[in-house]
Amino acid sequence: MLHLSAARRRDFINGLLFTSPWLIGTVIFTIYPVFASIFFSFTDYSVLKAPKWVGLANYVELFTKDIYFPKSMYNTIYYAALSLPLGLAASVGLALLLNKKLFGMSVYRTIFYLPNILPTVAMSILWIWLLNPNYGLFNSILKAVGLRGVPWLTSPTWSKPSFVLMSLWGIGGSMVIYLAGLQDIPQHLYEAADLDGANGLQKMLNVTLPMLTPTIFFNLVMGLIGVFGFFTQAFIMTNGGPLDSTLFYMLYLYRNAFVYFKMGYASAMAWILFVIVVSLTLLVFKSSGRWVYYGGSIT
Repeated sequence: MLHLSAARRRDFINGLLFTSPWLIGTVIFTIYPVFASIFFSFTDYSVLKAPKWVGLANYVELFTKDIYFPKSMYNTIYYAALSLPLGLAASVGLALLLNKKLFGMSVYRTIFYLPNILPTVAMSILWIWLLNPNYGLFNSILKAVGLRGVPWLTSPTWSKPSFVLMSLWGIGGSMVIYLAGLQDIPQHLYEAADLDGANGLQKMLNVTLPMLTPTIFFNLVMGLIGVFGFFTQAFIMTNGGPLDSTLFYMLYLYRNAFVYFKMGYASAMAWILFVIVVSLTLLVFKSSGRWVYYGGSIT
């Protein structure tokens, strides 16, 4: 800074001034809350009074005394274990279908993407009607073909599968990314496969899927982060019921923070979730070298 010319120093200061709103916002709304939450996780803090240092008491209580903590973790892992692989498989399959060069295909792509632009609240209200056990569309279809209706959101057995089913409604976003990945695959690979006498299934298994693995890897990481942050739909549609079967981790964290005003406790929950998500993400990155293919090399 001392060796800069006057013009360069002026440009540097002007650059700082122009970026200062973003820098100040990042410090106030991102960096400070992160470090504050670390401190609060070791305190008894209710917002209404000053935080009181309790050390590891919040973490000890979560793992040894809180009966809802393991339940919320189980519900979240159950949802993640089903919705993530099903969503990946369905979005890849849909992208393969919509990658065909047929008349009007752009219309179908738009239709499948439309659910992603709907507000989450509006979508949740729509699904409350679709899954209503008495007059919902799904049960009406089941009854029309002679099958018994399913108590979707009113049964502890069916409540989490209902959310998994609903998650497939939003695969249009991933589908668009897969479509971009499919269209980026070099055509000469398919031509070489044709010369070798490969059929459609062989070309998909040996050309399409290997070349699509970077896109699958990206969507897997983003989906992993997303499923552990599942909150809005459960909050609006069931609020944790019935019998806490949809008390997902983020919903329980929200209750501790904004219903029970146990901000220190909620901060501890947030950091536990952070460690879990980071650990799983690192495992995915570590495993990517065995199955993600980038053109001429394995990562």
